[in-house]
Amino acid sequence: MSVTLHTSHGELKIELFCEATPKAAENFLALCASNYYDGCIFHRNIKNFMIQTGDPSGTGKGGDSIWGGPFNDEIRPTIKFNSRGMVAMANNGSDQNKSQFFIAYSKQPHLDSKYTIFGRVIDGADDALSMMEKVPVNAKNRPLEPITLEKITIHANPFAK
Repeated sequence: MSVTLHTSHGELKIELFCEATPKAAENFLALCASNYYDGCIFHRNIKNFMIQTGDPSGTGKGGDSIWGGPFNDEIRPTIKFNSRGMVAMANNGSDQNKSQFFIAYSKQPHLDSKYTIFGRVIDGADDALSMMEKVPVNAKNRPLEPITLEKITIHANPFAK
């Protein structure tokens, strides 16, 4: 299962781990299908660490799941932040996943077992993701020029009814 994120800085194709993380994948794909993420900005960008989006308010404090509240983590010991392009749910504590997600710019072993990793970038990590990582930020890691998630193309959705 995969999707393509069409951003202001290029395309990122993401393979989703639907079998390993069914709740996170279902939530993400349903939000994609409803155009929830269209126009979201990447509100947090930390070089050599990660870039975050998924909050329609753009503040980094908003967003919700398809269930109207947080859902539980799906931590899998075999899925780790062991390479550039791992995609995970952002949260503000255990079992607090909603709509925000982040893409790791590099290995982040200190995050293993703390976040639900539900996908990985399979195309675009060398160009689009690199362009995003180079965007200057302010003291709060907010990009000084907008990085926008324009739309998402779903290539396959096992949860669609």
